[in-house]
Amino acid sequence: MIEAESISKLIPVLVVLILGIIESLGGLYFDDKRSKNDLTIELVCLTILPTLIQPAILAFVIFLMGLWFPFYEDYFISSFFLWHILAFLIFDDLTQYLWHRFSHENAFMWKLHRPHHVVEEMGVLVTYRNAFLYYAFMPGIWFSAVLIFSGMIEVYLYYVPIKVSIILLAHSEIKWDRFLYKYKILHPLAWIVERTISTPCTHYAHHGLTAEDGVSNPNGNYGNLLFFWDVLFGTAKITRKYPTRFGAWNKMKEPWYVQLFFPIIKSKDSRSELHSIKTDMDYDPSIDYKDFLTKNE
Repeated sequence: MIEAESISKLIPVLVVLILGIIESLGGLYFDDKRSKNDLTIELVCLTILPTLIQPAILAFVIFLMGLWFPFYEDYFISSFFLWHILAFLIFDDLTQYLWHRFSHENAFMWKLHRPHHVVEEMGVLVTYRNAFLYYAFMPGIWFSAVLIFSGMIEVYLYYVPIKVSIILLAHSEIKWDRFLYKYKILHPLAWIVERTISTPCTHYAHHGLTAEDGVSNPNGNYGNLLFFWDVLFGTAKITRKYPTRFGAWNKMKEPWYVQLFFPIIKSKDSRSELHSIKTDMDYDPSIDYKDFLTKNE
């Protein structure tokens, strides 16, 4: 079990390093639009989430479950493993889809999610750009801890590296899905893949600046591991094309510590939406960039 746990943790690290090196060789991080502030946000998030936030939640929940509900420890350990997989897909991946979608529909939640979208380029380091509270209250992490306590840890050790790898690949500048679109014989396979898991094409669309380009879908394509949730709930947009402009129409950038620690630390600039929990400048992510320009002409 110790070996499996080590491998489970090592795979995402290797994927980040490999993708990061390839992106760097392609010029990203050296000749791009990222500021030192952006890189700080990305590196801090990439470090803090897996080493502090997630382990702390898992340990806290498992401690409480052992204290209050000891009867359920390893309760499902002998149940069919496919039920374990389904449990994580529903209680982790589906809830993350809903959490992500909620962050684009609620003004306060958007403020916790905005670091993920104000950057104007894609790349593997974009993956975990979110305020700490965005992850601290993410239901999927809490539910996963309950599932682990109930005996589903073995499936979890395989589920996590697979999910994380797919999410990292979906954000990376390495557009691996282009291969599926290039050859007509692979188009049936592409049809299945792009409706099942998140790909660069479908997730890039989520990060696109405006739906006006006919490719981007800023208020859709929320899926993390499974893109199937977008297909199921009607938020999917599949074009097999990639946006050329990324970001959010409110591009006012704040120091890294304001973006990551809001609302514990707030902006000193009264023009910023991070100046307070509710302001007159609150960004409405449901309004497309084109509509925003028309509204303010």
